[in-house]
Amino acid sequence: MARHLCIHGHFYQPPREDPWQGDVLPEGSAAPAHDWNERIHRESYAPLAWARRLDANGRIADIMNCYEWMSFNVGPTLLRWMDRHAPDTLRRMVEGDRQSLARWGHGNALAQVYHHIIMPLATVRDREMEVAWAVDDFMHRFGRKPEGMWLAESAADLPSLETLADAGIAFTILAPRQARAVAMLDGRPADDAAWMPVDEHSLDIREPYLVELPSGRSMAVFFYDGALSRAVAFERLLQDGEGFWRRLVGAAGPGLLSVCTDGETYGHHFTFGEMALAHVLGQGYSGRDDLRLTNYAAQLERTPPRRRVLLHEPSSWSCAHGVERWRSDCGCTDGGHPGWNQRWRKPLREGLDAMKREIDAHFSRRGASLFYDPWAALRGYGKVLATQSTAAATPSADSAQPAAPGTALPDALEDARSTFAAKHLRPDLAPSDIDTAWRLLAMQEAALAAFASCAWFFDEISRIEPVNAMTYALRASDLAAATGTGDIHRHLLEHLQRAVSNKPEEGTGADIFTHHALPRRETVPGLVLQALCLLEAADALPAAGDTATWTWPGAQVAVRLESAPGDVPLQGMAEVRLALEPGGETVHFAWTPPHATGATGSLVRVVRADGTQEAMRLMDLARNRREALLAALTTGATRRADELLGPVARMMLPLVSPWEEAQRDMVRSEAWAPLLPTLGLATITGCGASPETLRLVEDYLRANLGAGDRRRLARLAEGMFTELLDAPEPDWDKIERRIVRTRALLPDMDWWSVQNRIWQWGLAGEGPRRCAVQLGFRV
Repeated sequence: MARHLCIHGHFYQPPREDPWQGDVLPEGSAAPAHDWNERIHRESYAPLAWARRLDANGRIADIMNCYEWMSFNVGPTLLRWMDRHAPDTLRRMVEGDRQSLARWGHGNALAQVYHHIIMPLATVRDREMEVAWAVDDFMHRFGRKPEGMWLAESAADLPSLETLADAGIAFTILAPRQARAVAMLDGRPADDAAWMPVDEHSLDIREPYLVELPSGRSMAVFFYDGALSRAVAFERLLQDGEGFWRRLVGAAGPGLLSVCTDGETYGHHFTFGEMALAHVLGQGYSGRDDLRLTNYAAQLERTPPRRRVLLHEPSSWSCAHGVERWRSDCGCTDGGHPGWNQRWRKPLREGLDAMKREIDAHFSRRGASLFYDPWAALRGYGKVLATQSTAAATPSADSAQPAAPGTALPDALEDARSTFAAKHLRPDLAPSDIDTAWRLLAMQEAALAAFASCAWFFDEISRIEPVNAMTYALRASDLAAATGTGDIHRHLLEHLQRAVSNKPEEGTGADIFTHHALPRRETVPGLVLQALCLLEAADALPAAGDTATWTWPGAQVAVRLESAPGDVPLQGMAEVRLALEPGGETVHFAWTPPHATGATGSLVRVVRADGTQEAMRLMDLARNRREALLAALTTGATRRADELLGPVARMMLPLVSPWEEAQRDMVRSEAWAPLLPTLGLATITGCGASPETLRLVEDYLRANLGAGDRRRLARLAEGMFTELLDAPEPDWDKIERRIVRTRALLPDMDWWSVQNRIWQWGLAGEGPRRCAVQLGFRV
């Protein structure tokens, strides 16, 4: 039997989006990145899409798309974020799947349960939704049905595998310690089979096994190499790509050697880990040492199961006690605080379970008059969620953006809604009933998001993950109240009073809910206030009588001014719409902007259609929303400064004269300080200055650019190179000159994205080759 190798990466981030705005707000612990998704993307997901392979002299010999050669699953909540903020990386993932499908007849990509919930702890209906929505999301992105599906934390039992089989899934991947016994598939009933007990060390992981299900169906299971996977994840095996390869060769035998870790291992946990992986993948696709790459689905076709397996039930890959890590104080933690306990896990689980039971009962009761079949409608809602994610995608890295006046929600989402409504909504519903139907669906999605496994995984209830779970539960509770039931988050609070934090200052889970989750609750005045501040920061406030719209992925605020932008207070009308709730609300507002009174005095007053009034102070916004506004203000101010100072710098540069004898600084050098980054860009472009002037200014800039100046100049230079390289016919001579000047000014600049673009042009032509040499390529 031939020797094959499959390296699997499990790529996942929990749902981090604000459940009202639909996008991730700033997370200070990830700074200087905007949030953890952005940071880990830059450290892991993107480097794997453009992994460097170096020659013996340290020059770039190849840039590999690792997703073309490794097995991988990406959580839908992460894919949703990538759609909006990292579309290039997502395209490389999809392309990698397509290339592997063409090569091996089966794609590398696997699906993953939608919100990464622990399936053995979920109800039958919740399991069905998680799998159905995951299939819809996968088909929408990868254009094919998934053959395999990753179970969150590889948590498995027979009911969970039955749910996968119901959805047409052929296989999953488990940890070797989850196997209890094996027997030959010899036609004998399971009760008469010659079962042989196994453990992690005795299980032969080189072939797939069959789990026979009570329904009469079956599920193929691959078991990864536990010791080798732990070495990759925790033992610094990725420090040396060749050492990694030799370790794999030594472990391989006839059949399949499977290594499985979190995908973030490559680059985020271990810097440059993606380069070690690229080296290994390169050896594997060349067939070195008689070890060749494959993926699970191709191997399943090549070697169908010969043996059946019994599992420890329930069990998982990250808890030695089954699935207790997600419901009890079992002792499994990340090890950061040995003296802490996790007794809070049980009341958090019980509180969310109690709340979800109330939500399900309300959905079934209220939905009966709105849907032909409420639960069939909820299963079909996955197609709307998948389309909503892609429809909200923008090329901008910002968390929100101004839209053209009168912009409606994206056509793709409207089409998906129309198709869904025609299939699932009862005819002749009143508009208010249609709004209620959509709110009920959004309620269920938010409630399921609260069960993402990360809420229990770590060691403290006041961490961001449990607080996010509480926030999603709050959103679900609000939607339940808006559709005709009581304030059901009281069920959660009753249990959270028994969940005691390890930090005395945090109190109980109920205190954490009150102090950290409840302030995140979004309101119409809050959305109007944020939209007005963001439009002003973007210089996009409309003239009197005109309309401008601020769009988040999950919400829109269309503002029509009745007074001139300079008036205080500024008055007008605002229409607020949430993407998953088609009905909008129009209010009158009076806004006192920050520039008039300072941030502490800024507020908005709104009057609803029924005459009720509400006010929101800028300083009363939740902390992460204030941070989002602060980021928008600083970004806008920097952009305006660059737009203003760029032409000044380009005009100034040729006027600089050689210094006189004994001159050591520019005349009135303090006035030059704000110009330094844009002057650096002008120096890179040349602007008609003489070589002597360029050398003088380069020396001056090298001596005076501070760390912040260098970061701004690097950002400006990267944007310039992107524009040059995106041209239909790049001017390679100009690009080469500017690369040389940029390297002189910024010897430590990160050329990663520029290198990627040059690589994509190919290195056959003389111009690209010269530029590639300047950037460290072997040509």
